[in-house]
Amino acid sequence: MRRPAALSLAPLVLLAGLAGCADMAAKVPPGAPLAQVEASYGRPNFTCTPPQGGQRVIWTQQPLGQYAWGANVGPDGRIDRVERLLTDAHFKVLDDGDWPAERVRCEFGPPAIIDEVGLPSVRQVVWSYRYRESDAWNSLMYVYMGRAGDRVTRHHPGPDPMYEEDRFGWP
Repeated sequence: MRRPAALSLAPLVLLAGLAGCADMAAKVPPGAPLAQVEASYGRPNFTCTPPQGGQRVIWTQQPLGQYAWGANVGPDGRIDRVERLLTDAHFKVLDDGDWPAERVRCEFGPPAIIDEVGLPSVRQVVWSYRYRESDAWNSLMYVYMGRAGDRVTRHHPGPDPMYEEDRFGWP
């Protein structure tokens, strides 16, 4: 049976669209006007005010994608630089200082999943971000936000079950 041409081309079109975004950090020069970046990549799907003031803009593929890019916008409407946010190196910023929930959301964008783990007496809120660990593995970065869900207590990567085959324990 032959597949319709549209179905055969759909994966290629999707990959082409994602390839354009994959280079966003490399293609946008520092100091570019936000309006120019929006003309090329669309409006950011998340904005916030970081602790130092100004505006932070994030283009994210969460909850199902593995990439997000962010930039800080100055008073002149220009961005400092576009950086890829969901990387092992960037998640290391969580190792230093105090990270309230809103600071995490403003740094990385909204998580793919917000859930709770642990026994009833020690439940913790966990934010999970889909990303490519070491630019190779389909992973989640688990960011533990404590019982109240208001600040980072620890974080670590793990496999993303969305990409795991369910084989009922059989190889």
